[in-house]
Amino acid sequence: MATVSSGILKESNFANLKPIESKEVRQEVYDLLISGEEPVAAFKTVRDQVLFTTKRIIVVNVQGLTGKKISYFSYPFSKVQYFGVETAGLLDVDCELILAFSDGATLSFDFKADVDIRQLSTLIAGYVL
Repeated sequence: MATVSSGILKESNFANLKPIESKEVRQEVYDLLISGEEPVAAFKTVRDQVLFTTKRIIVVNVQGLTGKKISYFSYPFSKVQYFGVETAGLLDVDCELILAFSDGATLSFDFKADVDIRQLSTLIAGYVL
């Protein structure tokens, strides 16, 4: 199965996603939203961001030393075939969201342990199912 690079590194807890307020989302991301699309949850690493909306997941990948090069990826919920979550454990201090798409690609995100991954799973289920 193909894997989609989300631009979110998984190698350390330093890069795990943590929740942010909608006012912290990069302003240009709101220009990408279509009519009737609303943000529902937002997360960030040091420079990268992930925005969950009522229609899709938008990944903002800030690249390079200066951060001037930015990639925006859009993953529509309508193409998700299935998804799963993994909660944090005693030694594994992060939680994970995995999504599989109709073309066989998968996408995964690591979140800090204090993110309510079950609530995020319920949110996604409302748009996928």
